[in-house]
Amino acid sequence: MKFAKVFGGKPTKEQKQKYSQYPNHKKGKFTNLMPQFMVTEAPDFIDDSLHPKSTRRPNFDIPYVKIDPKSLEQKPKHTRVTWFGHSTLLLEIDGKNILIDPMFGDVPSPVSFIGDKRYSKGLPLTIEELPTIDAVLMTHDHYDHLDYPSILKLKDKVKKFYMPLGMNIHFRTWDVPVSKIEELNWHETATLDSISFTLTPSHHYSGRSLNDRFESLWGGWVIKGSLDNIYLSGDGGYGPHFKQIGAEYGPFDFALIECGQYSRYWRQNHLFPEQSVRVAEDVNAKLIMPIHWGAFTLAMHSWTSPVERFLAKAKEFDIPATTPMIGEQIVLGKATATYPTKAWWENK
Repeated sequence: MKFAKVFGGKPTKEQKQKYSQYPNHKKGKFTNLMPQFMVTEAPDFIDDSLHPKSTRRPNFDIPYVKIDPKSLEQKPKHTRVTWFGHSTLLLEIDGKNILIDPMFGDVPSPVSFIGDKRYSKGLPLTIEELPTIDAVLMTHDHYDHLDYPSILKLKDKVKKFYMPLGMNIHFRTWDVPVSKIEELNWHETATLDSISFTLTPSHHYSGRSLNDRFESLWGGWVIKGSLDNIYLSGDGGYGPHFKQIGAEYGPFDFALIECGQYSRYWRQNHLFPEQSVRVAEDVNAKLIMPIHWGAFTLAMHSWTSPVERFLAKAKEFDIPATTPMIGEQIVLGKATATYPTKAWWENK
């Protein structure tokens, strides 16, 4: 039973009845905005997703910056962003600590002995070193985003967990108090003092076991503070919803966009790096950063292809991009030319 908890929980009959009232929940499952679609334009980059196994993870210890926990006590005026690799981020915005998709484990898997291990030998901060977290934002329940051991260690230092509909049953199974959990549907907004969190659509799916696909929702987030408007894409394939997000919630000072773990067979559920930059243009982002790479091997492309292709397309589109090392903090509100652009993944 202890092992089974890693899979999370199953929605109750009462919860399913509640969710059935939403237009994006049909026949007991959450649905995407459009049917599972196939990319019709057949661009050349679709085929460039299979590389030799030797290139799929680094052959050196990738660099990361260790952060002194005391340095987080002094908050900057604008948002400070710390990347932990993949999609885990700490945003310090309007004096609050916002943690996104807290995956601090070594392997994105229900068990530690299955799966490809994290690239970096350490992380900028351990969970124990983190300050009190005012809010955790979840995008969906896959193992590379929602890590059971991490939640167990975090839950007592987090004031509130915000998540898509249906995910609460996992957290309740893991003994997170109901009072700390708030669920949202697409386009619903929660507020925390001067900050608003709006869940936005993505074209993806959910599930932690063999028989629970689509039982909880998925999405991205608009995080709007008093000075900065930030977009987090979440996981999902390309579609017209990005332009709609830009029109309704943009422009954005900063966008964190999925760009790795792609395959021609997953093109309806993940972005190719070139599409990631198209998303940045669609949502009208002033500065962009690639995420969902740099920590784990979940696809068959080389581990550096996501960032290399992302940067090439960003240059073509003339959109400023930043590529900090894991733990290399950036503070918004500066000229775009001042943000980190060193190609640390080249090991030179």
